[in-house]
Amino acid sequence: MEIEDDDDAAAASTWPSSSRRRHLLQFLLHASMRLDLRPIVKYAALTFFAGRFLPALPRKTGYCGTRSGQVVRSWLLEPLRDSNLELFSLVAVWIASKIHDRRPMSVNSLKALGDRIIADQHFMCRDFATAELVFLEVVDHSIGSSSIAFIYLEELLIHFREISKLGELLDLEVCMEILDILYETEDTSLLFNSPCSLAASTLVAAYAISVPKQTWEFPIFPWVRFATSYDEEEIIKIVLTILLHVLKPDEIKEKDKGGFDARCLS
Repeated sequence: MEIEDDDDAAAASTWPSSSRRRHLLQFLLHASMRLDLRPIVKYAALTFFAGRFLPALPRKTGYCGTRSGQVVRSWLLEPLRDSNLELFSLVAVWIASKIHDRRPMSVNSLKALGDRIIADQHFMCRDFATAELVFLEVVDHSIGSSSIAFIYLEELLIHFREISKLGELLDLEVCMEILDILYETEDTSLLFNSPCSLAASTLVAAYAISVPKQTWEFPIFPWVRFATSYDEEEIIKIVLTILLHVLKPDEIKEKDKGGFDARCLS
């Protein structure tokens, strides 16, 4: 029995598979683009779906024998088809819009998008309402959105632009592209568990990518340490992880031509 429990826990810990998770997050990112979401809505939806809903599903549904608290039952969870999970990703967008938009998007607009991009199933408006209730049950109604990396990132960028002209060379779009890439891979998505340090590291990584090396005159690591109270070595490690993940091999070689070292940003 103990061996079976260990096997169940191991199976649950690897759910969803990397390929399935990547597909679902790419689906959500594509939907965000089609809906022209504001960044805070997009990243709140990613937090709700990838950071809370997907990790909670195994223990809330008894998947692979794991179970914690009250089991959530619904035809949307039995079985867990990709089309149903895609519906839940749109529900995450809907919830995020209700929190952050003055005029939340209507269920009709989400249904219309779902009809176009969910391939295997046709959902009705009432299915979205049902899915929202199930979603909230699975995450234990945990939909607070104060600890989102994008919020910290936007605040840091505004502050940086106030104290240095180099801040104008930093494009928020570059920062968001980095966040999107990190979300798609499970290993790097774990960085979102520490949203403030991730925000600071993303800002530094965007600085290294966007600002010409000959103008690296601003002591960005000491400033980040001052602004966030995070250890400089910890930020350097995260920055290197980000750069190695988001840059292509030839781009890394280009950075290395001048003897690239993250510490030279200090």
